[in-house]
Amino acid sequence: MRLSLRVRIFLAALAGAALSVVTVSLVVGGGRATVGQSALLAMALALPVALLAAWALSRDFSRRLRAIAEIAGRYASGDLTRPTYDYGADDTGVVARMLDAAVQALGRRLQELSRDRARMEAILSGMVEGVLVLDRQGRVQLVNRAAQTMLHVDVSAIGRLYLEVIRHPDISARLTAALRGDEVEPHELPLGRDGSRLFVARAAPVGEPDGGAVLVLHDITDLRRADQIRRDFVANVSHELRTPLTAIRGYVEALGEELPDPDETRRFVEIIARHTTRMERLVTDLLRLARLDAKQEAPEIVPCDIQQVFNAVAADLAPAITLKRQHVTTAVPPEARTIDADPAKLHDIVRNLVENAVNYSPEGANVCLEAVRREDVVDIIVSDSGPGIPQADLTRVFERFYRVDKARARPGGTGLGLAIVRHLVELHGGSVRAENRPEGGATFTVTLPC
Repeated sequence: MRLSLRVRIFLAALAGAALSVVTVSLVVGGGRATVGQSALLAMALALPVALLAAWALSRDFSRRLRAIAEIAGRYASGDLTRPTYDYGADDTGVVARMLDAAVQALGRRLQELSRDRARMEAILSGMVEGVLVLDRQGRVQLVNRAAQTMLHVDVSAIGRLYLEVIRHPDISARLTAALRGDEVEPHELPLGRDGSRLFVARAAPVGEPDGGAVLVLHDITDLRRADQIRRDFVANVSHELRTPLTAIRGYVEALGEELPDPDETRRFVEIIARHTTRMERLVTDLLRLARLDAKQEAPEIVPCDIQQVFNAVAADLAPAITLKRQHVTTAVPPEARTIDADPAKLHDIVRNLVENAVNYSPEGANVCLEAVRREDVVDIIVSDSGPGIPQADLTRVFERFYRVDKARARPGGTGLGLAIVRHLVELHGGSVRAENRPEGGATFTVTLPC
């Protein structure tokens, strides 16, 4: 192509030069030279000029073609920087400028698509919902990180048929219906190796022109658990209130129907007062939990003497400890004696734990209170000699009204003490855990920052 252009340029220049010389010769030639001789002379004179002109034109054209080819190669490699080269004003320059404008427009669209894709991938990666997309043929086009965890697949699933990578029959059936274009209702189903997680699966067809299907998985395990806790909470509160109310009503009716002897009347009144106190304490604990949930109890941090807190709690619970002939021992080394905390809330934490230990320990048992310093934290440890806690219930004893087996049925209290302990500890930026002692009994450890 380049050689042909050069030949045409050369011939045009040569013919033009010869014609010009012949014309001049015919006009001014008045001597003895013939027309043929003039033509030969003109050709001889025009040949160097034509060669020089053709070479100049060919060199300029080749340089422009090389520049255009270089710019096209740079575009092909991904560098869409607009060139500063002047393509010229002829037809070749016009075509080159039009192609350059088309490439720049295409580059801008590709950049926009890349940004949109990056945003979409970031959104899908950050979603807690699992998303899986199929094309018209049922091949996996996209599976985000959450869906990989839920369905136990990896990125190698992309490009494969969904029936090859999804082992759950309910999900496969819904994707099949969505690929047919059917409307699929959301459905709850268990997933996971042990089926302990509950999900809502939503499959929907993708409209034209591409078609396909999309699956969205939403984990509702925590929502169901929270709903069950709420139901249990309402049931437990109703039970805790109904029991003393029933007793109070019975004794009030007994007092109203007949007047028993003074000793019997006094006993009835004492029972009514005891149940009233129990209801009052339950309502107080519920209101405090509501305040803690709403973060309405701000801690007032000051240096606290842990030994004094232990002594104050032991004095408060002395009647119950003496009644069961139990013993409370304390161990507070000097390096763990002082901690920055809210003294009233720290007293409530220790009191609830010690009261729990006293209630569940048998008569004559020993309740041990310890403080241990570890780097920048202090562990407050309360150990009892009771029946211990079943392993499956160790992480749930801090839930409200949570009951373990009958061997550790709640002997007293409202069932909210450990829940209050957890909230108060977290208010101080600490943690609390329950463990079983090898020799029997339970140990509660509160870890607070110094």
